[in-house]
Amino acid sequence: MSRAIPTRLKIDKIGVDAPFTDLEIGPSGALDPPPADDVNLVGWHAAGIAPGERGTALIAGHLDTATAPAVFARLGELQAGDSFEVTRADGTTAVFLVDSVESFSKDDFPNQRVYDDTPDALVRLITCAGPYDRTAKDYTENLVVFAHLQPAD
Repeated sequence: MSRAIPTRLKIDKIGVDAPFTDLEIGPSGALDPPPADDVNLVGWHAAGIAPGERGTALIAGHLDTATAPAVFARLGELQAGDSFEVTRADGTTAVFLVDSVESFSKDDFPNQRVYDDTPDALVRLITCAGPYDRTAKDYTENLVVFAHLQPAD
């Protein structure tokens, strides 16, 4: 698919129907998370690959906030073979099939595997996971959903 800004993420299996916001890579080299004040918001790496375009598109969402579960609270329920949709500003919808759902320690995150460039149209859905570290005020793991664009019929 050609490049188009994503406007909405729909994952029927886990009740997600969320708008997108643009995200940037922060000073630490990691993708900044979406604002925490909106529990039904996902973000994408706007300077990177758009969902549906060749390459690896990154979509991030919060697991929870200080007050409530957030958009990706049930992301870990997805399984290989499940699907989700990204509605795009050009009026097209990109349908993705889940390949795997995996959790990684933030201290040993497989950057190359998750972020590497590819000739295929891939998406990574990313959120926090694992135990909450009260000292660091962050979760100890990231949950990553690996998915590929479903070929058009």
